[in-house]
Amino acid sequence: MRINLMNLVGLTCVLAFSQTAVAQRPSPSALPDGPGKALVESICSSCHSTATITRAAGFSSAEQWHDLFSTMIELPAAQANTIATYLAEHFPEDTSRRPNLIAGDVEIEIIEWTVPTLGQRARDPIEAPDGSIWWTGMWASLTGRLDPETGIMEEYRLPATSRPHTIVPDAQGNIWYTGNSNATIGKLDPQTGTVTEYKTQARDPHSATFHPNGNLYFTAQGAGMLGRLNPATGELKEIDTEPRPYGIKAAEDGTLWIAFNGTNKIGAMHPDTMEVKYYEIPNKRTRVRRLDLDSKGMVWFVNSTMGKIGRLDPATGEIKQWDSPSGPSSHPYALAVIDDVVWYNESGMRPDALVRFNPASESFQSWAIPSGAGIVRNVWATEDGNLLIHQSSSNRVGLVKIN
Repeated sequence: MRINLMNLVGLTCVLAFSQTAVAQRPSPSALPDGPGKALVESICSSCHSTATITRAAGFSSAEQWHDLFSTMIELPAAQANTIATYLAEHFPEDTSRRPNLIAGDVEIEIIEWTVPTLGQRARDPIEAPDGSIWWTGMWASLTGRLDPETGIMEEYRLPATSRPHTIVPDAQGNIWYTGNSNATIGKLDPQTGTVTEYKTQARDPHSATFHPNGNLYFTAQGAGMLGRLNPATGELKEIDTEPRPYGIKAAEDGTLWIAFNGTNKIGAMHPDTMEVKYYEIPNKRTRVRRLDLDSKGMVWFVNSTMGKIGRLDPATGEIKQWDSPSGPSSHPYALAVIDDVVWYNESGMRPDALVRFNPASESFQSWAIPSGAGIVRNVWATEDGNLLIHQSSSNRVGLVKIN
């Protein structure tokens, strides 16, 4: 059923946040005494542990705190002001987490939209064939459509237990999602609003990509599995793999490249046999979340735990890495290659920083993301050479126009 939720406000907590997820929350952290403590404990903890607050980098003003939590929950002015004042007093900005921003000659414009349903943790935006922008609201079990020309948004409810992690469009404009909490791959037909689900063996389908052969390939991080779905027949094949497969991309030669967040490896999977060849990245601490390919078939990746970006030459196995501008704790996360230039974010910084790396000159340039209180977990290169981003914590979807 197609649902327009533009006027929905006041959701104190997304109802689709499952009991399983609640049971896995971190234990609460003690908050400092003061006016507002009780409100924070009762209201903020309805959706997440107070440990989320104590781990935050903080803000320099009550207005910034209010801007953040107003995308999660609608409160009466008196309560909102009390909470914002309390948070600003006891959780000021951690200046050690400011990014090291590098100046340069490239100009960009970042446009951001706050999605309708509060607290949904919008993420993983994509561009559909008609130019519309879609995202997944993981905690609300929904997907949304944005018209970037008008700013009009509408949301589609998915099965309540699905908690979709990633979405990808097919050539017909259908939106496919990974049901991270109900072990499914799902397809939404935007024309009718109908959803078709395919049950997976893997308990937590994670990221997905379409292959030129028409099949959908996906990772399952917790299950340690890789999968292939034939949309025409519904046939599924799944295999065990190295720990915590994460990002996945299809190369022009048909190879599926897999980023591993549980070991220091990158995998190359054959689309037909699903056999995987592994490339080991130096240092056992290395963990790779996302990767992409350039026009020469080079694999670019983020070394999240080491604060680096890297390049793998599949022909020789040679690996070269560069330190990210903000250092070892910068935690590069999402990555895309546009016109052989690498774009990624430093998710460990506050604000979250968008970084451009030019391989030809081996030079960096970076910008603070305006709503950079959260984390960009995935990005998407548009047909006209721009970049889609998001901020999961502050429920925003963004378009980076690259001049």
